[in-house]
Amino acid sequence: MVRSIAKVEYRAMASLTCELIWLKHFLQELNFCDIQTMKMYCDNQAALHIASNPVFHERTKHIEIDCHFVREKLLAKEICTEFVGSNDQLAYMLTKSLRGPRIEFICFKLGTYNLYAPA
Repeated sequence: MVRSIAKVEYRAMASLTCELIWLKHFLQELNFCDIQTMKMYCDNQAALHIASNPVFHERTKHIEIDCHFVREKLLAKEICTEFVGSNDQLAYMLTKSLRGPRIEFICFKLGTYNLYAPA
């Protein structure tokens, strides 16, 4: 189970890395800004260790070669990874069933506000 979760998270990291690289080149082509290193947050420490530590390669033969694209971009300093705990994962607002205080916390972090709150 843990191996398959790490594999899915690592595949998501590879997909996100492709999207980030595309977005970086797009913004540079528009002369919008010069982006050096992009930060990628992940709540799976196994996937982060696989990406940053080549020693884990022997244990991860089940992950295809194209997924090691993440490690290549990490070494090139185009992206950097950072752990974010599951409680602080902002995407959970869209994917999980949350209660009041958690929703308010995530909305605050996203910079949203209640249109119907009294002024």
